[in-house]
Amino acid sequence: MNSKNANKGLNISVKSFIVAIAIILALMIGTYILTIVLPGGEYARTIDASGNTIIDTAGGFRNVEGGISFWKWLLSPILVLGAEGSGTIIAVLIFLLVIGGVFNALTECGLMNYMLNKIVHRFGSVKYKLMAVLCFFFMAMGSLVGSFEEVVPMSPIVVALAIALGWDAVTGVGMSLLAAGCGFAAGVANPFTIGVAQGLAGLPMFSGIWLRLVSFVCIYALLYGFLSMHARKIDRTNAIEQKGEIVDNYVQDGKMDKALVCFGVILGVGIATVLCSSFITVLQDYTMIIVALMFLVAGIVSTLAAGMKGRELGRSFGSGLVAISPSIIMILMASSIKYTLVESKILDTMLHGAVGIAESMPKAEVILFIYLICLVMNFFIPSGSAKAFLLIPLIVPIAQIFGISAQLCVVAFAFGDGFSNVFYPTNPALLITLGLSDVGYGQWARFSGKFQAVNLLLTSALLLLGLAVGY
Repeated sequence: MNSKNANKGLNISVKSFIVAIAIILALMIGTYILTIVLPGGEYARTIDASGNTIIDTAGGFRNVEGGISFWKWLLSPILVLGAEGSGTIIAVLIFLLVIGGVFNALTECGLMNYMLNKIVHRFGSVKYKLMAVLCFFFMAMGSLVGSFEEVVPMSPIVVALAIALGWDAVTGVGMSLLAAGCGFAAGVANPFTIGVAQGLAGLPMFSGIWLRLVSFVCIYALLYGFLSMHARKIDRTNAIEQKGEIVDNYVQDGKMDKALVCFGVILGVGIATVLCSSFITVLQDYTMIIVALMFLVAGIVSTLAAGMKGRELGRSFGSGLVAISPSIIMILMASSIKYTLVESKILDTMLHGAVGIAESMPKAEVILFIYLICLVMNFFIPSGSAKAFLLIPLIVPIAQIFGISAQLCVVAFAFGDGFSNVFYPTNPALLITLGLSDVGYGQWARFSGKFQAVNLLLTSALLLLGLAVGY
């Protein structure tokens, strides 16, 4: 076990930070070039019965003057804070700072190390069963209540646990954030993708659940098989090199146990509240705030219970804020890509071109092309609900022209929205988690890219199955 990596506080690796910044900057430059090459255009918009702005297909598409000035593009990471939807970005940044401060305090008071030792002591001999349970838990969180960003505070714990069990950091990210993203995409009862999309398509909410349940089971089996195969390879390597053994350092401490109970109960209340959001819809807009608040309270109460003094807690929390602050730059730069597309008025132009291509395709290819459209648009617009308002009014009528049901179209939308959240460098939750886990984006892309390739084939087959049986 690499105890140094398992027990360290949250810090953004300089190498990982530079690589991520370079990738995002290249994407920003590529987006700016698109604003010069593509003409401006826009679809007519209308207000639906719920007060949401959606595309009015009857109003059509028209060309408009587009483009964005160089200086506005250059300042876009700052200007995005004043643009429409900036509230979500600000919430993510606050969420990030809370995570950094709390985790640094948990680490410095020794509670994080004690918790990891206790888990290893209890589950070290059945660690693959523990992996299976963790994967299922995070997938269920994503699929049943639409949790994704809310999983970020738990990801560093799972990463540290994976290292303590003799595996590596990418395994931990896979068991937590990747699992949540897979569940989010399977969308058994995801209110942010399936719920919104079915409402826009005129379908009963969460209807047609059987195909999504089949998808959940298939994707879970693929994910667990992929992660366990990677972990077993590490175990075999460690055995050959005679290192990486699981060392049981657990010594019971009554004060630490009390602190862990405080942490678990308070955070559990937050998770339970998020689970309730699946049927208490008023909570759905506040899940990230709820998790951040509960995590902050849990961190303060548990560290004080573990014996940390108030002044020491404040200093430790402040150090955590400083350590994690570089992620703010990455998030603002990534968010500026959508801002540039919207301001230059080429986002609708790109969408209009894709819709035109789909209209000339054979039926079997249309549903896969709709899947591709959603995958591409998710690169620029990570928000599932925002993408639903943009895409569903366009892709459902096209699908129905070819005799493809709106129900299957919604599944294609969910697939296109969810899986790439844990692959695209424009997703804030992925950037935060990789930074906290000291995993470079290139390392993550090589690791998860293999899973994404196989999963793309699997989910395409599921869509074709749905088409074949008349789903």
